[in-house]
Amino acid sequence: RNTVLYFSIGLALLLFLTWRALEIKTYQQDEYIIQVLETSEDLDEEIPVIETIKTPPPPPPPAAPQIIEVVADEIDIEETIIESTEIGQDAEIEAVVRVEEVVVEEEEEEIVVPFAVIEDAPIYPGCEGLSKSERKECLNRKIQQHIKENFQYPQIAAEMNIQGKVYVTFVINREGKVDRLRMRGPDKNLEKEAARIIHSLPTMTPGKQRGKPVSVPYSIPITFKLH
Repeated sequence: RNTVLYFSIGLALLLFLTWRALEIKTYQQDEYIIQVLETSEDLDEEIPVIETIKTPPPPPPPAAPQIIEVVADEIDIEETIIESTEIGQDAEIEAVVRVEEVVVEEEEEEIVVPFAVIEDAPIYPGCEGLSKSERKECLNRKIQQHIKENFQYPQIAAEMNIQGKVYVTFVINREGKVDRLRMRGPDKNLEKEAARIIHSLPTMTPGKQRGKPVSVPYSIPITFKLH
């Protein structure tokens, strides 16, 4: 019989509690950390007493003698008279220097003719008596034969398995000798061996252009290969 009344009272109470719960405000409380530095009273440092050593002052310099004796110089010194070496305008020069004729030697200009267009190619020892074209072939053949006979593989390069080609260029000068040798290869030891072989070439008959000895450049590759 009173169900509706009790339901109304309960519903009103529930609404009131819900409203109060929504109206409650909360605030975050800050935490404060207080650090206290404790100092010890036993930190008094004892300063050692340093005794200063008093050094005595230096002795005074010796006093000068009161009586100064003057000693006469009995030795006679001969004065050296220095005569002037300058020549005045009025002085006459008696000696006449004669200048002999100076002979100026004309330095002959070096002519370099390529090996391909040289009229008379350099003659390797043993290639005499051949035609001009045969002399070039004989020169190439003799140089290659010389390289094979004098070839020695450098021990250091062999141990390190270094191989490759060394491109050698040099000039057969007007005296028939090897001059201005240049090398380019993969290793210094190979280049050194190539230079030794080329420097051991014999003296050749120099090449001629229009009957005059000229310098002839020559190039050859030397292959270093391990078997």
